[in-house]
Amino acid sequence: MSSRFGSGTLAVGMQLPIQSKSTNFAEAWEADAGAEELARVARAADEAGFAYVAVCDHVAIPSEKAPVMGTEWWDTVATLGWLAGITSRVHLLSHIYVPAYRHPLQVAKAFSTLDVVSGGRVILGVGAGHVREEFDLLGVPFERRGELLDESIDALRAAFAEDYPTLPGPRWPAADLGQHPRPVQEDGPPIWVGGSSPAALRRAALRGDGWLPQGPVDAETIAELTERRTAAGRHEPFTVGALVGPTYVGEPTWDLGGPTLAGPPAKVAHVLGKFAAMGVHQVQVRLRSRSADELVDQIERFGAEVLPLLAS
Repeated sequence: MSSRFGSGTLAVGMQLPIQSKSTNFAEAWEADAGAEELARVARAADEAGFAYVAVCDHVAIPSEKAPVMGTEWWDTVATLGWLAGITSRVHLLSHIYVPAYRHPLQVAKAFSTLDVVSGGRVILGVGAGHVREEFDLLGVPFERRGELLDESIDALRAAFAEDYPTLPGPRWPAADLGQHPRPVQEDGPPIWVGGSSPAALRRAALRGDGWLPQGPVDAETIAELTERRTAAGRHEPFTVGALVGPTYVGEPTWDLGGPTLAGPPAKVAHVLGKFAAMGVHQVQVRLRSRSADELVDQIERFGAEVLPLLAS
């Protein structure tokens, strides 16, 4: 199975609820939900034909940020490994993983193993990170997070490709150290780079297999990515993403509380089609809901009534 989207039908994925509970996006019902509800949602996305489900990454949240961010952020690798065992088709995305928190060989071992147990369904979404206190806790220099991400990506490429990779450093040099299992996907899981800053765009173009924006996407930015890749001699498939944001299939009977893409399936598909026409290959939706039951219903409706329209 290939995790490299980039041609044909627009792919649609979703960030999973419950595993992260920031007040910026969590629904009220998630506060009392746990593994049982998360499993239902993941299986529904798997069966409905979603391209991927995504899990976040934070180690520990400082108390002053907790009122907004919350402190519930499930471990990325443990959660994705569990999801690999309860799903069969949907891809498993880390959105976003901060590799600089760990040695690259530790990250490579974890995601190679995930790739094996999932049958090649893993996508490694990476970012520089933004919570200074986490960097301080782990002894990682916050000011160098961009260059450390670059080094991490290069080291992961080597570790995915070679039994005994040579990592030049400077932070994580290594040589003559082998690890198995090898990833299922050729050259390892694709690496999608997150962020919308100029540095993130350069990193995505020069080092990534895809781009996970954290803000609006426009045709000019996509053209810039393409030009950067062409100038660097990079002609491999590249997956451009976009965040659609809050979405609801059908006419809601409750106050959605903010801007939401809502309406009949044809309207939702029409809006998503505009992303495809712009050059986007995958979009992430956040289906609104008041309960796990309603979210599962929304996922099923999206799969049955919207996804077929994107293929036409």
